[in-house]
Amino acid sequence: MRTIGLIGGMSWESTAEYYRLVNEFTRDRLGGLHSARCVLHSVDFAEIEPLQVRGHWAEAGEVLAGAARSLEAAGADMVLLCTNTMHKVADAVEAAVSVPLLHLADVTADAVRAAGLRRVGLLGTAFTMEQDFFRDRLEAGGLDVRVPDAAARAVVHRVIYEELCLGVVREESRAAYREVIGGLVAAGAEGVILGCTEIELLVGPQDSPVPVFPTAWLHARAAVDAALSDTGDAPAPR
Repeated sequence: MRTIGLIGGMSWESTAEYYRLVNEFTRDRLGGLHSARCVLHSVDFAEIEPLQVRGHWAEAGEVLAGAARSLEAAGADMVLLCTNTMHKVADAVEAAVSVPLLHLADVTADAVRAAGLRRVGLLGTAFTMEQDFFRDRLEAGGLDVRVPDAAARAVVHRVIYEELCLGVVREESRAAYREVIGGLVAAGAEGVILGCTEIELLVGPQDSPVPVFPTAWLHARAAVDAALSDTGDAPAPR
C-alpha cells in the first residue's frame, strides 16, 4: 500500500474524520487488522483562518506548501488537502512536491457524474461558494453548479466557523441546513455537494430529498483506492 499524506487541522474536527475514514476503507478493502499507511501534518487553524479573512492566500499557500514538502519527506506517495476551502491554494501545494495532489473537486465531480447527475447545489464556506476556484474546477468536470442565495450562504458559513469547527452540532443548525438544501432542490439541483469537510458532521443523506456528495468521505475513499491500486495487495474496489 502506498503512503497517504494528509494536510489537516482545518479544522482538526474534520481531519479526525479523514483519519478514521482512510483506516476504515483500508480495513474494508484488505480485511483483518489492516490499517492505512498514512502520515499527517496538522496545522494550527488559528493561524490559517486570519489569512483567509484578510485574503492573504499566497501566505497561506506557503504554509501549506511547506506542510506538503514535510509529508513528501516523511514518505508520502500522494498528498491530500483535507479541506475544501484551502483548495484555493492547491496549485501552490501541488507545485511544492513531486508526488501527486489528489484534488478534492476532481474526486467530487467524478462521483457526481458516476451517479448520472449534472446539476448540483454546492454548500461550503463563503469562500468556496462565492469564489471561483472550486466551482470552476467542478464545472470543468462537466457539472452545472448552483449555490444558495446570500442569506442562506451566510447561515451555512456561520455554522461552519462558529459551531462545526469547534465540535458543536446543534439541531437548529441541522434544520437550517435542511431548509437551505430544500431551496437548492427547489431551484433545480439534482444533488447537493457537501463542500466543506465539517458539514458531514451535521447533515447526511437523511437530511436531503436528493443525493448528497460528502466530499471528505469521497476524498478518503479515492485516496485509499489510489494507494492500493497496482500494488498487488488490493482486491478490486467494491
